[in-house]
Amino acid sequence: MSELMRDGWHALDSQTVLHRLAVEPAQGLSESEVALRRQRHGLNTLKPRRPRPALLRFLSQFHQPLIYILLAATVITAALREWVDASVILAVVVLNAVVGFVQESKALHAIAALARTLVSEATVIRDGKRRRVSAAELVPGDVVVLQSGDKVPADLRLLTTRDLEVDESTLTGESQPVPKQADITLPPDTLLAERLNTAYASTNATRGQALGVVTATGDRTEVGRISELMASAEQVATPLTRKIHHFSHLLLTAILALALATFILGVWRGESAFHMFMAAVALMVGAIPEGLPAAITIMLALGVSRMAHRRAVIRKLPAVETLGSTNVICSDKTGTLTENRMTVTRVLAGGEVVEVPGAGYAATSWEAASRPALRECLRAGLLCNDSRVVEREGHWRTEGDPTEGALLLAASAACLDLALEEQRHPRLDTIPFESSHQYMATLHAPAGEGPAVVYLKGSVEAVLARCDQVLDAAGATIPIDANAIHGAAERMASDGLRVLALARTTLPPGRRVLKPGEVARGLTFLGLQGMLDPPRDEARVAVRKCRNAGIDVKMITGDHALTARVIAEKLGLGPVGRSGRPVALTGRELDTLGEEELQLAAEQTTVFARVTPEQKLRLVRALQTRGHVVAMTGDGVNDGPALRQANIGIAMGITGTDVAKDAADMVLIDDNFASIEAAVEEGRGVFDNLTKFIVWTLPTNLGEALIVLASVVLGTTLPVLPVQILWINMTTAVLLGLTLAFEPAEPDVMERPPRPPDEPILTHDLIMRTLFVGSLMLVAGMGLFELELVRGASEAQARTATVNSVVMMELFYLFNCRSLVKPMRAVGWGSNPWVFVGCGAMLLVQLLFTYSPVMNRLFSSAPMPFESWLLIVLAGVAVLLLVGLEKSIRLRHGMGGPQRAVGSAT
Repeated sequence: MSELMRDGWHALDSQTVLHRLAVEPAQGLSESEVALRRQRHGLNTLKPRRPRPALLRFLSQFHQPLIYILLAATVITAALREWVDASVILAVVVLNAVVGFVQESKALHAIAALARTLVSEATVIRDGKRRRVSAAELVPGDVVVLQSGDKVPADLRLLTTRDLEVDESTLTGESQPVPKQADITLPPDTLLAERLNTAYASTNATRGQALGVVTATGDRTEVGRISELMASAEQVATPLTRKIHHFSHLLLTAILALALATFILGVWRGESAFHMFMAAVALMVGAIPEGLPAAITIMLALGVSRMAHRRAVIRKLPAVETLGSTNVICSDKTGTLTENRMTVTRVLAGGEVVEVPGAGYAATSWEAASRPALRECLRAGLLCNDSRVVEREGHWRTEGDPTEGALLLAASAACLDLALEEQRHPRLDTIPFESSHQYMATLHAPAGEGPAVVYLKGSVEAVLARCDQVLDAAGATIPIDANAIHGAAERMASDGLRVLALARTTLPPGRRVLKPGEVARGLTFLGLQGMLDPPRDEARVAVRKCRNAGIDVKMITGDHALTARVIAEKLGLGPVGRSGRPVALTGRELDTLGEEELQLAAEQTTVFARVTPEQKLRLVRALQTRGHVVAMTGDGVNDGPALRQANIGIAMGITGTDVAKDAADMVLIDDNFASIEAAVEEGRGVFDNLTKFIVWTLPTNLGEALIVLASVVLGTTLPVLPVQILWINMTTAVLLGLTLAFEPAEPDVMERPPRPPDEPILTHDLIMRTLFVGSLMLVAGMGLFELELVRGASEAQARTATVNSVVMMELFYLFNCRSLVKPMRAVGWGSNPWVFVGCGAMLLVQLLFTYSPVMNRLFSSAPMPFESWLLIVLAGVAVLLLVGLEKSIRLRHGMGGPQRAVGSAT
């Protein structure tokens, strides 16, 4: 057999396909031929990509500048024989490495999940006999028998079909099952979603039967190509990891430079090299924010917990913060922005158009009894129907075709009882729907002794061609005006509705068999029912909140462009074009654009319809190239590459495939866009709190480093020892700093624009505040140390006073950091009780540090007189008042404000 085509089987007629694959459909392949082809093409499974060795992935977690600083701190504290502190810092480093390693391992499961999509059984014809085999054993040329409910085991060129419909939503995003037709050939450039003569691996047959020949297996299938795309998609660094990486580089450089300068300056002035080395060590230990990695991990973990309560499950910790900086959300349509349930929204009957109230399974009851034509139209949809509505675990669900389910719900909402109607009009016979005649008809016994009734539903063209009269508003028959009905149908279709026409006729009493010729003409037209998958009410509100927050929401779907534009318009998505409706592009139009044109179109377009997996990936990359932080939603196999490429991938928890969930950073429990908006709000709050922690902790590190540097410059005794600096940094970070993680999101958090992706964690205003508070700590710490010595205190007592003054200033400064812009009264004293718990615990710990003999020996501290505490508290109060004054001045002169608050500027 010649080398197989990569694609294009849809462009060949079935006989040519069979000839190229060297197979007869009645006989199928022989077992010997199957063995030869399996040797050539391999098993029908996806080959797993070889990951990096686990040890290498674990060691790479230590390859970060901030981790280098912490490892240096561990070595230094160990050299000082402070084993407890060294162990604590090392534990923080190892914990961060383990968390990162686990997160990366979870991401690698996405490819493995793709391989699982092909593990199933298939019915094949081999040696002229039908048999069930493992789907993994299929080879190109195998003849496969498909039945309703079967999973398509490989890519197939269909040979024969009978009412076959295939759910391709996991592959193409198409919201409705696709009717298939074997006896056609299509142009070579036909889009995947429009190839009606093929079926693809990972999709499902929802109706009918078919015979197909395998054209591709394993990695050569369409789902295999998606696997390749996922392997090529980059794991994009989150804004937080990029900013921490940049911040750590700057911090590492500054600390080493300052320590070296301190050592050189002291030696140049004649101090001993050992003394200067210890001073440099003290400076380094003081400047290193040992608690920062632990604080980041804990704050992100708390964010994960909060989001879980709002129905969003975070799989990767940095995704919490990424949500806060997202400025573009690319959302799927079906099930995320919409109800994922077809719903009748408009009915034409008796010459009038009726808007159906409510939507879906929660539709508002409405009265149809006073409108005979309307009631008969709804009854036809109820009885000419093979689907059912069932209640499961308190929720109503349809079993069968979604379109038929919509007809049942519309009739039920109009107080038509299915069981009662079936009892009055029992079904006798059916002409099932076939694509060739575009209708379904059912024969029903009369309620009494009258004639049998036939109800028919189908496409507008097929039904109208069989009708010569119509029911008027009173239920009487009048001549039909086909042009008027066609016009009404076109208006419904232009609004994105899927339109079904309904009709009836009668047959003589006693008839129990229905023949196609008996519904060929002379029917009475009953009406039109227009339906669509309606937008979620809460999604409409969430979209508005996102737009107010400066977040652009785009719809990327595999559905039809017209339907997508209608839903986008109802949701208030923008911008709009000249037509007054949201701007839309199709996948075919995207393929004509160059890279620069695509980037521009990605920014300016609201709706992308009929897109392929490759196009979704290109759109995400185009937006990222333009500097956007992109969140991407999806539920199917086809969404995997784009979910992995996006800054944050969001999978659906209810309808999502394993592939989508494993590739995503976040999973929505309720598949609801409103949960994304809630998660964005939480993400912004998390980044606010991270920034508050950094702005709170850095002045302490700066102040400690400046105290050491000042003592070297002035040639005085070190006011604080390295082990005491470690005590300050570790205890305050845990007892004081981490209480900021419990700060609720500020009320205006969703009224600010998104943070620019390239904006640093510390803006100019926050750097100035850090320098200001660090200078206050320098003045107070050095001043109190010298004052204590002048008053006759020992060096141990003076150092203890310095340590306590730094801690007290941190404690009072903590209240300023609960909001970096607003005054404390605006935050609310009781909104975060953990702040007061932490402050109380910190005071108790400092009393132990000062007065416990054990602590005195471990940290070279000494008991202080009461007068020293008055000066220490006064220093803390001074910081509280001065920083509050600085914030007030900035607000008064427009140098900061709610719209440029944490994460934007000060």
